[in-house]
Amino acid sequence: MPSLYVHIPFCRKKCFYCDFYSLSYNPDLASRYIDCLCRQIMSQNRPFSTVYIGGGTPSVLSIGSLKKLIRPISRVIAKDAEFTVEVNPESASVSKLSCLYDQGVSRLSVGLQSVYDVKLKKLGRLNTYLESKTLIKNAGKIGFKHISLDLIYGLWGERLKDWEVELKTAIEIGADHLSLYSLTYEPKTELYQRYKRGEIVPIKESLSAKMYKMGVKILAEHGFKRYEVSNFARFGAECRHNINYWDNNDYLGLGPSAVSYIDGVRFKNVDDLFQYIDRVLSASKTFLTEESLKSLPRAKETAAIKIRTAKGIDFKWFYDKTGYDFLKLKADELINLKKDKLIKYRFKKGDWTGICLTDLGFLFADTVSSALL
Repeated sequence: MPSLYVHIPFCRKKCFYCDFYSLSYNPDLASRYIDCLCRQIMSQNRPFSTVYIGGGTPSVLSIGSLKKLIRPISRVIAKDAEFTVEVNPESASVSKLSCLYDQGVSRLSVGLQSVYDVKLKKLGRLNTYLESKTLIKNAGKIGFKHISLDLIYGLWGERLKDWEVELKTAIEIGADHLSLYSLTYEPKTELYQRYKRGEIVPIKESLSAKMYKMGVKILAEHGFKRYEVSNFARFGAECRHNINYWDNNDYLGLGPSAVSYIDGVRFKNVDDLFQYIDRVLSASKTFLTEESLKSLPRAKETAAIKIRTAKGIDFKWFYDKTGYDFLKLKADELINLKKDKLIKYRFKKGDWTGICLTDLGFLFADTVSSALL
């Protein structure tokens, strides 16, 4: 079964590092948009194995809008499906959290980002750490069993010791999933403009690498297993929605800038909310681009995505999914990646059964993915 992603392009304020499509929250515009999403969801005739409502900031929506959006989702979501909603501390009130729980949401993804208020201000966040901690505590009391936290590391001026404290503090909060993201300076962001003006001096890559390795070590010591380059979970708490992406399975993306991947065809929606609403109301296509992947490019893309997971690429799984012998498909690249100690082979009963990243490979996952693509 495919997955469903729903983009909520509203925020109270855009964070300095964010390059996702979003607008300032407007209740009337949001109401019109939710009506359009409901129309699209109601037209679906197949169940979804996972649902993920992201943004933007889904929790800025009113309780009425949240209920209206979730109502049609409940008709297309499979039994025992994973249902995730992103929430931010400044807009996720107890009443909204209770609403989400009562409507069947099984998992929350919280934009924690940092436990230091000074760092949060540097990132352009509206909330304080205390507000984040209160949100997570309230979510637990309401009944949420699965809570994921996002953390950003590698800010200018950040020290390794600061990061160590952040990791241990985040673990103590009680979430069962953590995502660690190295700060990047995306061209269309406020942070990038400050960098270009010389107001920010990024940390050295060597320090960023030390922070990542520290994160892997500390999280492992506290029962969090790395299952993808940036994602760590306690047993049974892995994000099934993301795993569906990494397995290169089908998914439907609704909303401006959202991407869909159905039967080997990739669609990219228009990245303008007003155009998107107009297209839905006029029964026009919402996507701006369409790319049909032939079997070979699709197989290579599957390899490039799957290698980022801790399990890596199982040769039999790859053949069953793509029809290609992975060892023959990427023979030269594998020799070089093995020589550079970025990958290692898995063995069973004396035979090679697959490949996965080495510890060094996880630091250069983008390089490995590019080589396989």
